[in-house]
Amino acid sequence: MRIASIRLGVLAGLLALAASAPAGVHRGRRVSGLGEILARMNDASRHLKSVSANLSYTKVTVLVNDQSTESGRLLFRNGRTPEIRIEFSSPDRKVFLFRKNRGEIYLPKINQIQEYDLAQKGALVQQFLLLGFGTDVNELKKDYSIRYVREEDLQDESAALLELVPRQASVAAQITKLDLWVSEDSWLPAQQKFYEPGGDYLIASYTGVKVNRALPSSAFSLNAPADAKRVKMN
Repeated sequence: MRIASIRLGVLAGLLALAASAPAGVHRGRRVSGLGEILARMNDASRHLKSVSANLSYTKVTVLVNDQSTESGRLLFRNGRTPEIRIEFSSPDRKVFLFRKNRGEIYLPKINQIQEYDLAQKGALVQQFLLLGFGTDVNELKKDYSIRYVREEDLQDESAALLELVPRQASVAAQITKLDLWVSEDSWLPAQQKFYEPGGDYLIASYTGVKVNRALPSSAFSLNAPADAKRVKMN
């Protein structure tokens, strides 16, 4: 399975990615550089137990000048077995659920649940769905060359823009680089941009981010009817 497909396909159809967090810096104060940013991200990561956020995924196909956007909500609960739930509400409702090495997507239009065995790809799915959410900075530096680009105003808050270039050739063949906007209030992602070799890209935006709120186990379900047909996809 192509790494790009893990990110784009999970969200589009193949598998279809602060209460105790640091307070951050005051707006208007520039961070001192990459070292400070990564340290604050790492501190936020160590305290992260859960995330809920509104999300928007915009896929741009450059060659045909096509753009499509899906919007919905992300839930993430950290723990021994991390859980991710993404529910798209527009333009079509669909629900993606990832837990350990298993992925499921519920498609209400056809009342079907697609099941995926992610035994070999589970870590990659989590990495691309949750890049910057609870990510250990040391692991991030192993996988990417990281550069601090600048500070920007994004979604009414200050954000530090980082450029991440994959170190592994197998990854770079699918995703040439990633732009990561890190909120200087929560030190969590406010936006991500994934570039593919052909020039196409995906923008993931997060708003209304809430961290470390109690999320019950019932929140991490497909909520599909009992008569939904289950289909194994691999």
